Amino acid sequence: MAVNKWVERFFGTPMPDAVVISSFLFPLIYLIAFLIIPVLVMLLTAFLYHGHISLFWFKSIFGSPYYFNPLHPEGSLVTTIQQGNQTVYYLSGWDFGVVINSILVSLTVMLLTTILGVTFAFVMARYDFPGKNIMRILLFVPLLVTPFVNVVVVKKMFLPNGLINWIFYQHLHLFPHPIWIDGLVGVIIAQSITYYPIVYLNAYASFINIDPSLEEQAENLGSRGFHLFRTVTFPLALPGIAAGATLVGIFSLEDLAAPIVFQGTAIAKKLMSFQIYSSFVSGFAIGNPQMAALSLIMLTIALIMFLTIRWYVGMKQYAMLSKGGRWKPRVAKPKGWQAAIIYLVVVPLLLITIFPQIGVVLLAFSRRWYGTWPEGFTLANMKALMTQPDIVRVIENSLIYSTVAIAIILLLSLTASYAAGRFKKAKLAPVLDSLATIPIAVPGIVIAMSYFFFFSTVPPFKGTILDPTNLLAFFPGAALILAYSIRRLPFAARSISAGIQQVHVSLEEAAVNLGAGRWKALTSILIPMILLNLLGGAMLSFVYCMSETSVGITLGSINSTWYPITAKMRELIMGAVGSASLAAALGVFLMLVQILAIVIANVITKQRYSFIGLT
Repeated sequence: MAVNKWVERFFGTPMPDAVVISSFLFPLIYLIAFLIIPVLVMLLTAFLYHGHISLFWFKSIFGSPYYFNPLHPEGSLVTTIQQGNQTVYYLSGWDFGVVINSILVSLTVMLLTTILGVTFAFVMARYDFPGKNIMRILLFVPLLVTPFVNVVVVKKMFLPNGLINWIFYQHLHLFPHPIWIDGLVGVIIAQSITYYPIVYLNAYASFINIDPSLEEQAENLGSRGFHLFRTVTFPLALPGIAAGATLVGIFSLEDLAAPIVFQGTAIAKKLMSFQIYSSFVSGFAIGNPQMAALSLIMLTIALIMFLTIRWYVGMKQYAMLSKGGRWKPRVAKPKGWQAAIIYLVVVPLLLITIFPQIGVVLLAFSRRWYGTWPEGFTLANMKALMTQPDIVRVIENSLIYSTVAIAIILLLSLTASYAAGRFKKAKLAPVLDSLATIPIAVPGIVIAMSYFFFFSTVPPFKGTILDPTNLLAFFPGAALILAYSIRRLPFAARSISAGIQQVHVSLEEAAVNLGAGRWKALTSILIPMILLNLLGGAMLSFVYCMSETSVGITLGSINSTWYPITAKMRELIMGAVGSASLAAALGVFLMLVQILAIVIANVITKQRYSFIGLT
């Protein structure tokens, strides 16, 4: 068969090969069809005004003080209010307009999570102390996603009669008056407590991978203590830390749980994610190009953050070589004052950050939350998971949606990783690699809005089960499966790509030279050798599909018959006849699913699996 230069240029193989070409085209066509084109449709909607290309909708946003008010902010960070006979410090935050508020919240959450994550990571990576293994386990607790309910617990923690004031005001007398955290400050605190483990995981991996000889050389030259950390340790770990912090910033930007729970304060509603969500659920999004423009602004900010950190990490890779092969990380017994800081500051801080998950469990087994603690033990909420028809239905819905999405994700991840990893010289390889990675930077609410405009306006889909405006025929499950398969693709793709890189290409080449076809070499050599990576990626993606919030409470909430778990949790938390305890029971169910995934990934597959990361 003659060499085809076009095939070789685009697909990296000198002769047409159905397996290779399909491995490139399937993920490319899927991602273009259900990611790129929907975003472009939304882009066109945002730039159209009375049938002409215009910046009108963007001008309407940046010209409105409601959306953009950088020079004359309203409100205040802290005010003193009277609650009965008691003076209370009320923290809510300044209002700079929707766009600026969102950016400031995201940056503040990045800063706070970096401080928390780096502190915990440095203690765990550099010191050996009694209780360290327990602390290691507790640091994974905040990773257990319980949408909405954990934020409700955080909100109650910072009420005047909440846990924080019970500890620091009533017993330790560290505050002159009780504090009440609400509004944007509440959103920042809730997001920081939820997302700091992402930075912790990246920072910890960076610290233990630092060549100890570099720090030893600095010590020989007189560097000690904080100076050593500031000039050597932290700069070497900075790429990983910055990657984790940036991912947190993107998650903060798209988060809906915290703004929805804190929406009782008007300023908490003035975030881009909440504005898009509220317009969607109220029906205001139908044919509303201004919301398309706001979605594109959010997407642009997220992509700038993502691409900046990819460039920064690429520019800041440090080569670290050890004379004796793989090095042993520097671990020391803490000195007296260091041990005091660990046990009196770091450990109590950790316990505070895991209380939201503890509160979710307590609430699931209680009748209500009164004052500082839940009260009234009951098993009724947990029994409802198996006996209450509407609750059973949403669990079944989520399991079905997530399972189907995982099948698609695995096929996409395997083909994309195989094509981009094995045929790197192909012109399409870097394009495919970027397309498989970029969904991690696309906010879920942007996916929901782009699907809304795409499926309700493009002729092949308009009027079908994918059209959200066709209420009688619309099937949310189909849209959710597509959204899950796009949004959670990078997690599985990263795991599978790492596995393919560890299998030398000569093994497949040997099989081909012995007469096996490309398909035979793939299914009998490569796939069996990366089976654990496939399983790990599938479990990770499944966990995130089950707890997907943004798409679930927008597209997924249009028809209650087809609710996913997160849509039902939002209804139970915010509905007039809802039940926070029943929502907490669903949260416990999600926690159990995640714990099972962790156990399988770490025990059965015999590998440590980092749940979230960018490095």
